[in-house]
Amino acid sequence: MSRRTIVVVEDEATIAGAIAARLRSEGFDVEVAGTGPDGVAACARLAPDLVVLDRMLPGFDGVEACRRIQADRPVPVVFLTAMDAETDVLVGLGVGADDYVTKPFSPRELVARIHAVLRRTARSADVTAPARIALGDDVLDLEGRRLLRDGTEVPLTPTELDLLAALATRPGRAFSRDELLAEVWEWRSGGSTRTVDSHVAALRRKLGPGVVRTVTGHGYALGDPS
Repeated sequence: MSRRTIVVVEDEATIAGAIAARLRSEGFDVEVAGTGPDGVAACARLAPDLVVLDRMLPGFDGVEACRRIQADRPVPVVFLTAMDAETDVLVGLGVGADDYVTKPFSPRELVARIHAVLRRTARSADVTAPARIALGDDVLDLEGRRLLRDGTEVPLTPTELDLLAALATRPGRAFSRDELLAEVWEWRSGGSTRTVDSHVAALRRKLGPGVVRTVTGHGYALGDPS
């Protein structure tokens, strides 16, 4: 089995070195870039399995880097951010990030997030049972891993698709945030429920406010997208 490649785009050498060392100890091949342009170039050259991307970078920032990386070839992205504001998180998710980790963080936490994203990506590629679910005027194609609106694909990240699929395949069920963290993100403990809230907000922004319903005091359920 070939080793998987991760590109780490981080301008702080100490942080980049610590991340790279931990990932190499986990069996990954790692390339480090210190600027937005260098990160985009590394991704174009290496076609990595995942990108760890800092929010604030020289050249151009992580948001622009993510936009360019995803335009060239869709790839899972984990954002590193020193900003914990909801708006900052949503901007990252909006350009194709799958998850985010707020600084300061432990390398162990970051590696756990990376493994979870890679498992979700692999699981997505293994879908075999054809299924389509109507969501108002949209169609969720579970086999094709896409959402269609009037025959045109709506760009969603793998995590957004997994979250929508979890809700859409059980439309009568209300999920707590912890249940969604366990099912979609595969976090058994220690996960931030704000991650769920941020991805729900991203889905609502892309698909309309009715696609996910808030269940007061509990969590979320599939809404009425019509």
